[in-house]
Amino acid sequence: MRFIIQTKVLYLVAFVFLLTACKSAKKIVYMQDIDEVQLKEITTRYEARIKKDDLLNIIVSGPDKQVVMPYNLTLHDNTMGGGSYDPERMTLPYLVDINGEIDFPILGKIKVEGMTRSDLVAYLTTEISKDVKNPIVYVAFRNYKITVLGEVKAPGTYSMDSEKINIFQALGRAGDLALTAKRENIILIREVNGKNTYHRIDLKSAEIMNEDYFFMQQNDVLYVPPSAQRVSAATTNTGIWSVLLSSVTSMVAVITLILKL
Repeated sequence: MRFIIQTKVLYLVAFVFLLTACKSAKKIVYMQDIDEVQLKEITTRYEARIKKDDLLNIIVSGPDKQVVMPYNLTLHDNTMGGGSYDPERMTLPYLVDINGEIDFPILGKIKVEGMTRSDLVAYLTTEISKDVKNPIVYVAFRNYKITVLGEVKAPGTYSMDSEKINIFQALGRAGDLALTAKRENIILIREVNGKNTYHRIDLKSAEIMNEDYFFMQQNDVLYVPPSAQRVSAATTNTGIWSVLLSSVTSMVAVITLILKL
């Protein structure tokens, strides 16, 4: 009879453990509804748009590098002493000023804010072609950065090699979410037309992949808030122990009740 009671207790403990584990998994697992969500086709190719305070690397090259040299903002002219002109090593970045403009050699002030890299390449190629035969224009962001804060393993500001990075990739750069992170109320802060905007994100739903903000933009900030348990543990020395004591007390009460049967 005692063996049967002990077996019942073991089964109960195992059941409670599994129930707790399942409940915890629902709080942690990403994209829990991915089998039910109808993902939209990506019909447009994402391209970052140039904003104020961006730093742009712009290199103009061509069959005759001496001819295109005046179109490059350079540190110095190293053609003296028999050296050859190398724009890839010598060009300086262009700062997009408060008016959304850059001061480009020969062409003067150019309004670049709102353009994509492709837009700017096309514009410069057209303008420079009026004076130079077959110019080759290269444009890249120098300071494409995002910031991830809060309950991640490595919060900080990260320079991106790619201009197409989604929220999960950004979190991956920050070491992923800590287990103490709240996954359904992440905040994405983004500057749009001079104003800060925000979106609340639920990583437990695969619908995030259908949202316009799934792909991040330069200078975006992701804030990951802590879970209620994490806040409780951080604000009181007994917070975490209160939760554990409550669980143990409940378990003992159930076992005691069974032993009386």
